[in-house]
Amino acid sequence: MAKGLLMTYALWAVGGLAGLHHLYLGRDSHALLWMLTLGGGGLGWLWEFWKLPSFVAQANRAQEQRQSSGRGIPPLSLIRFVAQMIVGIYFGLVALISLSFMASFYIVGLPLAVGLGVLLVAAIGNQTSDLKNTLGAAFLTSPLFYGRPIAILPISLAASITAQKHRRYKPSAGSETLSVRLYRLGLAYLAFTGPLVYSALCNTAVTLSYVADTLGSFLSWFSFFPLLGRLLESVLLLPFRAWKLLVGDHSISSSYFQEWAKLYEFVHSFQDEKRQLALQAFGLSEGATNEEIHGRYRELVKTWHPDHNRHQMEEAQRHFLEIQAAYEVLRQPRKPRGSWRWEETSL
Repeated sequence: MAKGLLMTYALWAVGGLAGLHHLYLGRDSHALLWMLTLGGGGLGWLWEFWKLPSFVAQANRAQEQRQSSGRGIPPLSLIRFVAQMIVGIYFGLVALISLSFMASFYIVGLPLAVGLGVLLVAAIGNQTSDLKNTLGAAFLTSPLFYGRPIAILPISLAASITAQKHRRYKPSAGSETLSVRLYRLGLAYLAFTGPLVYSALCNTAVTLSYVADTLGSFLSWFSFFPLLGRLLESVLLLPFRAWKLLVGDHSISSSYFQEWAKLYEFVHSFQDEKRQLALQAFGLSEGATNEEIHGRYRELVKTWHPDHNRHQMEEAQRHFLEIQAAYEVLRQPRKPRGSWRWEETSL
């Protein structure tokens, strides 16, 4: 049955982030990718607005195209290569969060996750790649960076290069029923999200720690590109900055330092912002000496000690704990921006 452009645009508008239009066009790999990434973070979904006519045309001549192109080699695509790299890294980060408790994670789990992400992009449209060679490249690269989250980058690079080297057109195949396709997509979706959901629900504290370390490691990869790293930090800090604009005053009486300290602990690279928040809590500016910090600490402790504020005990205890937490931050020496907690814990 011929695919309609109007129906494709309707499905793109209604359920495009979940890949419904790709499912309608028989592009199951693309549909699964959109299901797992919410339309490529929304950007891929928007970009596809101009590509839908070509997708529809390709779907309508899919049988003829596969038969005529099966013996050739698809042209090299830089966009597909970059997408393979990005999705491989994305799959690796998700695996770090949900599967890093495995004893053989860096030998089996990580290269398998990254390799499957690369292969998913390689199988989009009328192309595919060699499963054994792509996964083999991922598994051979993994031991060179054993125990280090940065292994995601070289594994994804090696797998993407191999997938491009062995790219080919998909062979001609008979049509499958929708129920079979949905069953296969459902299993793949559960295999991706199941471990993550289990970790989040059954081991929330450890999962949050993995998320914090993973995001910290991810941001530290950009230590050689300070502007890009700061841009990513700014994006992740948008909720906090919006809160600051709405609340306005951030003195010690209204800062709730401990709550926001937990936010900054969530991403290790936010040490500068965390220090600025502690300075605000103390009413000091950047460049304050240790003597000034210690003197201000003694003043605030004297002011807000619970023994001196029995008429407002609850508020005094909260302020006292905030002062202690802020002082602990200001006492610590500032670490270089490229350090990882992953490396510290692995030593």
